[in-house]
Amino acid sequence: MADLKLHLSSSPHFSKGLTTQKIMAAVLVALLPECIAGVIYFGLDALLVILFSILGAVFFEAAFQKITGQKVVVSNLSAAVTGVMLALVLPSTTPLWMVLIGDLVAVVIAKGLFGGIGSNTFNPALTGRAALFISFPAAIGASWFDPWELKDYLSKLDSVSSATFDGISSATILSQVKAGTFTADAGTYLQLFLGQRAGCIGETSILLILISFIFLFASKVIDFRASVSMVGTVVIATFVSALAGGKGLCGAGSEVLLALLTGGLLFGATFMVTDYATAPVTKPGRWIFGFGCGLITFLIRRFGGYPEGVMFSILIMNAVAPHLNNLTVRMYGYKK
Repeated sequence: MADLKLHLSSSPHFSKGLTTQKIMAAVLVALLPECIAGVIYFGLDALLVILFSILGAVFFEAAFQKITGQKVVVSNLSAAVTGVMLALVLPSTTPLWMVLIGDLVAVVIAKGLFGGIGSNTFNPALTGRAALFISFPAAIGASWFDPWELKDYLSKLDSVSSATFDGISSATILSQVKAGTFTADAGTYLQLFLGQRAGCIGETSILLILISFIFLFASKVIDFRASVSMVGTVVIATFVSALAGGKGLCGAGSEVLLALLTGGLLFGATFMVTDYATAPVTKPGRWIFGFGCGLITFLIRRFGGYPEGVMFSILIMNAVAPHLNNLTVRMYGYKK
């Protein structure tokens, strides 16, 4: 009888041929429309922020890996993705030296010190932004360059050549809503959908973000559960809160539209809560993860001191994600 040799290996036993580099390349392709729109909307400043952020993230990751004796793996494009994401959640007026600090925090502290790609607990780009937001609030979130108000101002001048100014700063729509100073009509919602408002470089155009989501979902790069759960929770909570506040159906619907079309909700739901390393791996865990992100976002927007809550909600739920994996995992050989 011939000897039989059994070869044992750990899972996964089937491979779809996807590599980290291919996944990161797909994410970069999905982020490209937001980058182009950001440069068109906000000008050369936005382009410089994006380029500096990419170069800074790649440099700091390569330097950290070299110093710590690791293999330099910037060719997997993960550092480039972090750099682009960080840039797109910053205003175009962010000083370039601050951008580099954000890169350092993102790729070294949030990712490198935790063991590198796949081992980090918190989303690197959001961690970098949070560090900048807390350290330099006046530069990151106090005022926003609004190119559309600038164009309106220029159109009213009798002589453009005689005017000298750096630009026009404006509060975000969420800030105006929180202060009770925002008014809108049907045309306003269309402008918000297309991205004609003040905000971060990559979060303004809802149309482009939806296109990116469809591309990533169709190419099976991301899972829809956390995204749908997060957005759905914000929609339901906002609608119920508005009704409870006596806004009526029309008023509640208007608040829901503003919640969807302003701030970074859809950008975060597309690119941040779908991050492989910082979101739960189980399907039930992703539903709960998205629900937590949406609920915290709503609570911060409605009752907190900040007009926006997406960044903090995702980072808070990043800390909970490992526990969601333990709570929602199905052990092999056991019933649910």
